[in-house]
Amino acid sequence: MNFVKTDSTPTSISIEMLQFSASQSVKITVPQKPIALECYLQKPQRLVHALMRPEQVESLAFDQFRLNLQPLNFLVLKIQPMVDLEVHVSAAGKVRLRSIGCEIKGNQYISQRFGLNLEGWLEPHPANEKTILVGQAYLKIKVEPPPALRFTPKSLIESAGNRLLRSILATIKQRLMQQLLIDYERWVNSKLVAKTYSEAG
Repeated sequence: MNFVKTDSTPTSISIEMLQFSASQSVKITVPQKPIALECYLQKPQRLVHALMRPEQVESLAFDQFRLNLQPLNFLVLKIQPMVDLEVHVSAAGKVRLRSIGCEIKGNQYISQRFGLNLEGWLEPHPANEKTILVGQAYLKIKVEPPPALRFTPKSLIESAGNRLLRSILATIKQRLMQQLLIDYERWVNSKLVAKTYSEAG
């Protein structure tokens, strides 16, 4: 699959690029468990599955994943982005995410004129009998307007594009706030059960 690298933005001599952007913050209170949250955050695949449904995620390497987003309706267009994501976790449990590639599935015309940049971070802050997990995500897109939108006012397109990006980030945030707590507890319980069997044996 030929992905457009996110550090290179398509250019056009005669057509002005459209730019969309959005950001989203998150704050999750995580109850204290026998195994620290920082240990859970060292598992990139579990974290990515907390952000997206497992069937939407393809593992490329230990710290790299391909996200198949749901089809999106944008004005007169229907697009389905696929984003390659890299996850880096420090020893202290601070997570940094960044996109390293993107393609619009089934639409080579837009894909060749499309640039996406996704960056985010999560950082745990231990407190009394809990951990406060805080984070921020930034999503930016540059794209050459397709022929179907050439005569639509730029302000209208960019306003709709910004709303769409905000909606995407809000959906991911909602899933993260619910799924991370569930999966963290499931992971801790599995580790404790494995430890019990090991000691019994």
